[in-house]
Amino acid sequence: MGSGIWSRDKFADYSRSAGRSVNASGVVSGNYSAQEMFKSRSLDPALNVYRKIRECRDSEEHPETVPVILALDVTGSMGGAAVEVAKKLNIVMTTLYDSTKDVEFLIMGIGDLAYDRAPIQASQFESDIRIAEQLDKIFFEAGGGGNAYESYTAAWYFALNYTSLDCHSRGKKGLIITMGDEPLNPYLPKDPLNKALGGGAEADVETGALYNEVTEKFEVYHLAVIDRLSCGGRYKDRIMDTFGQFLDKEHLRQVDLNNIIETIVDIVTAFAAGSAQAAAAENTESMISW
Repeated sequence: MGSGIWSRDKFADYSRSAGRSVNASGVVSGNYSAQEMFKSRSLDPALNVYRKIRECRDSEEHPETVPVILALDVTGSMGGAAVEVAKKLNIVMTTLYDSTKDVEFLIMGIGDLAYDRAPIQASQFESDIRIAEQLDKIFFEAGGGGNAYESYTAAWYFALNYTSLDCHSRGKKGLIITMGDEPLNPYLPKDPLNKALGGGAEADVETGALYNEVTEKFEVYHLAVIDRLSCGGRYKDRIMDTFGQFLDKEHLRQVDLNNIIETIVDIVTAFAAGSAQAAAAENTESMISW
């Protein structure tokens, strides 16, 4: 997966076909609720992760892929942030493509494994308008439960065990960005995790051990959404404390609806630039050695 190049014109055409208009800045116009923007009312087959592997492959078109997993909290209080990403996805992609053509996005929907019907959703890795098409397929379940956290580390577990990335064979990491408005979950419960993914976990997956493992292959960021429309204000201290056990200030960013898009762009741009610089340095060293 992952062929093609993002096009602003194709995004405008696709948006019109979905009944939306795009303004001169390339942003979807109008005000939408999460239920209006994300119209799926059940898990879409294209996002079903049961016994599925998502691949990010190098190609002649994209010789040094930069895999990015963007995991959205799709519980009830996060509707505004998810809509903002959907409305401004064109800004994200066109800005990134100014500096790199090899970014491949996998979009995830993350809920609560203990309570939700579709707590893990994941698209293919894509680099063109299919990103928007698959983002639109997200089932915004608006669930969650009373445990004061969502299953954010399901994105880590899925990335580690259910993706196959060519960048790893080049000695490069992938990138995971989760975003949400509740504290970090202390573990992933075994039974609902296996139900969603088709087996594999022999016990509950503790967050500390999982973090140590996933960061060997992925750079991990979290966007703590602290906004009046989310639960982030109520949980702010606990969010920063729980995620702060593992993520430093660079990897744990506090955002609101006004800066969430520019923060995503900033993280991905810096990550892609770092990957490119590392590749150039390795090529130079190889030539010198030869």
